[in-house]
Amino acid sequence: MGGKMVETSVIKRATLVTEILKRAQGHKRFIVAIAGAPAAGKSTLAEALCTEINALSASETCAVVPMDGFHYDNAILDARGDRARKGAPHTFDAAGFRVLLSRLKQESGDIAIPVFDRAQDLARVAAALVTPQHQILLVEGNYLLLDQPVWRDLRQYFDLSLFLDVPFATLEQRLIQRWLDHGVDMEAARKRALSNDIPNAQVVTQQSCPADFILQD
Repeated sequence: MGGKMVETSVIKRATLVTEILKRAQGHKRFIVAIAGAPAAGKSTLAEALCTEINALSASETCAVVPMDGFHYDNAILDARGDRARKGAPHTFDAAGFRVLLSRLKQESGDIAIPVFDRAQDLARVAAALVTPQHQILLVEGNYLLLDQPVWRDLRQYFDLSLFLDVPFATLEQRLIQRWLDHGVDMEAARKRALSNDIPNAQVVTQQSCPADFILQD
């Protein structure tokens, strides 16, 4: 993608794997960006696509790379007074994520990646490995296409980009349900979603650059 003008098309879920495999031919490493608002279903889609691609391959050629591994630690957020905004663009190490994408695109050896542990609410360093056999990487995260400093530099590393388009009312319901699933009561769940998660979703939907494809919910 890089700085090119992008013509966005709508794609059906049933054709995604075929499209990715077709476009990945001839690439030593093919990186797909899966972007969208919080609760759009990025992680679920990425894992499902990865499983399907590997099932069609003779070996494990696909891996998922989550952006969430680059959350700043809670200690840093507390020191900056940003704990309540965790998940907003400025609460991620975007520059560090850019370095990782550059390595994934250019290097051929094993590369360790961080993974966010939701149960412990922290990122685990070097929790997963991308190996040379992983030709196709599915990078998933809220802000992969964000048109803001540092974030917009990520696009140069993506060979294909996908944006999950989910109705805002659906996102709001899912975001509230996330907090309910954590044992929070309805009033507190709505408050947390409205004060942080939903504003973050608005940033994604309103300030992201066009993707190659839109997948509609």
